[in-house]
Amino acid sequence: MSDDIFDLVVIGAGPGGYVAAIRAAQLGMKVAVVEERPALGGVCLIEGCIPSKALLDSSELFAMARDGFAVHGIAIEPPAIDVPRMIARKEEVVKKLTDGIAYLFKKNGIRRISGRGRLTKPAGEIHEVAVEGGDPVRGRRVLVATGGEPIPLPNLPFDGVSVVSSREALSFEAVPEHLLVIGGGYIGLEIGSVWRRLGARVTVVEMLPNILPTMDQQCANALKRLLEKQGIKFMLETKVEGGSPTDGVVLVKVARKGEPEEIACSKVLVSVGRRPLTSAVGLDEAGVRLDEKGRVAVDENYETSVPGIYAIGDLVKGPALAHKASEEGVVCVERIAGEKPVVEYDYIPGIIYTWPELASVGRTEEQLKEEGTPYSVGRFNFAASGRAKCMDESDGFVKILAHKDTGRILGVHILGPRASDMIAEGVAVMTFEGTAEDVALTFHAHPTLAEAFKEAALDTMKRAIHA
Repeated sequence: MSDDIFDLVVIGAGPGGYVAAIRAAQLGMKVAVVEERPALGGVCLIEGCIPSKALLDSSELFAMARDGFAVHGIAIEPPAIDVPRMIARKEEVVKKLTDGIAYLFKKNGIRRISGRGRLTKPAGEIHEVAVEGGDPVRGRRVLVATGGEPIPLPNLPFDGVSVVSSREALSFEAVPEHLLVIGGGYIGLEIGSVWRRLGARVTVVEMLPNILPTMDQQCANALKRLLEKQGIKFMLETKVEGGSPTDGVVLVKVARKGEPEEIACSKVLVSVGRRPLTSAVGLDEAGVRLDEKGRVAVDENYETSVPGIYAIGDLVKGPALAHKASEEGVVCVERIAGEKPVVEYDYIPGIIYTWPELASVGRTEEQLKEEGTPYSVGRFNFAASGRAKCMDESDGFVKILAHKDTGRILGVHILGPRASDMIAEGVAVMTFEGTAEDVALTFHAHPTLAEAFKEAALDTMKRAIHA
């Protein structure tokens, strides 16, 4: 065992853990990070956010070349798909970013320790983390940031080949003939969009009456119609009863509104949610308490029931989002250092990277109605946006919900081109408790997509110019 005692030992180098480690080092702490993967970045960078966006961009370009060039006066031969090259490019993007994190660790003097970390029973003020295949690591504080994992279906278990999670679905060697996506959430819709654009037949099975149940339903329903136009089939109020892979075909038994059906497909993506990765971390041995939903219970400092042990990200309550985990990592170590920042949970944006994209922050119209909050709605369609017309991307709209009496913006929902970038204005304005009038008085350059945001703000006051 090394005699080194670290100020902070981080278990997990995902977007929560590696960001926390860097910030802790900036604050003068001696930091070690225990990570079992050969590369840094966690699920987000290696098999989630980044690889999915790389494939989404590649498939969007393919679809544009196939379907969209002609309207711009660009004549080309029908494009061909090189799936192995597309996957290789995805891996190249991932490697560049993981190498970048390794450089940041070196720059900030962070000790990287390879192996699976596990908490041990606390003994005094110094905590010990056992490392599989290596020496234990000791620290005054330990931050657990092990993230989450896909939830399997008991009656249709993962086999990694025919019935897969998002990890395998981002590395198919060829375009599947028929991809069945179980779950109408953001992961299933994004990956389904990738393979649909590349030529697969895609069917989405969802147990609920709507896709994206936590999003504003006007936006979710509009996105569903646009995805249907792209060729994705939806089977709502449909429950999976089981299935079996046989000779390259998976026969999935479902009950659609109570009526049994059987679906034959070549691949099944199970995307029904994620759960905290709390097993094999030693939480029980260390005496760390979980809440009623199996998440790690923490206080306002992200400290667990055991003094000196902290947890962030997918392990604790809140949405399983990379940017949420990163913010928690920063706030956690800054609080350890004696500062008092907070995570603005009310203003965490959520984004669906389909095309068009759907981005949201704050309250939905359904939530405001349920709460009895008086509100006004402002909406502006991209069909009336000069920039969107020039891009030939006029589907969708900006929707702003403002308090009827004060004008304070309570929710922003954007369905349209580059919504993932545009939502940042909504986050900023809402974080500073801005009003629709504040947005209306702010310059928005012409011609830009962002003008739609200003017009929607004006529309909450019935003052939209171009609507």
